[in-house]
Amino acid sequence: MELEGKVAIVTGVSKGIGRATAEALLARGMAVAGWGRHAPQGLTHERFQFFECDVREEIAVAEALTNTLRELGPEIHVLVNNAGLGVAGPVDGFSSDDWRLMFDTNVHGTFYCAKAVLPQMKRQQLGHIINVASIAGTTGIENMAGYCASKFAVRGFSQSLFKEVRNDGIKVTCLYPGSTQTNFFDDIPGAQANDSMMQPQDIAGAIVYALETPFNFHIVDVEMRPLQPKK
Repeated sequence: MELEGKVAIVTGVSKGIGRATAEALLARGMAVAGWGRHAPQGLTHERFQFFECDVREEIAVAEALTNTLRELGPEIHVLVNNAGLGVAGPVDGFSSDDWRLMFDTNVHGTFYCAKAVLPQMKRQQLGHIINVASIAGTTGIENMAGYCASKFAVRGFSQSLFKEVRNDGIKVTCLYPGSTQTNFFDDIPGAQANDSMMQPQDIAGAIVYALETPFNFHIVDVEMRPLQPKK
């Protein structure tokens, strides 16, 4: 897809991969609607608008879409489902509230946002949905059962959705980043972000690459890992 002049929605835009993706899409000439609970500090651009949205609430998603269409025009070409979080802990000592929080954000939020934009993408017969999962969506990790379960769900959702909407000209790509230097590790005991990890800009670059593929094919799954991880 030629990105210049097109419209993208990026969730979880306040920092990390979401912010880096918004900046990369702006650099390609897109208009970007950033959805999140907090605005990205210092991100000002004539083609960027922030809309407060908690993706855990379907009503909030519907309101954000209405505001986006009013401000940026009637077409939505790209949705980047990036909003997500992780909480660590053993299953037998894990908070049920934290379990629900992860599924409400990582899984239900992805569903609400995709469901919201699909009618317009189908009218256009053109669109691309990017779901940011995690390497945790491909393998189990000790003390991360809830997070892994939520990202496995994103994987299943993505692979089902692409088969459902491909004949409408809509692409679906799921990314599985490994360790990325973001604030994700702030709340993970025993883990610390470091310079050997991938950078948010690396993930954003992969997203741009997937979006710019010619119309006749699409990239379904992308697994990314640091080349030389810190031992």
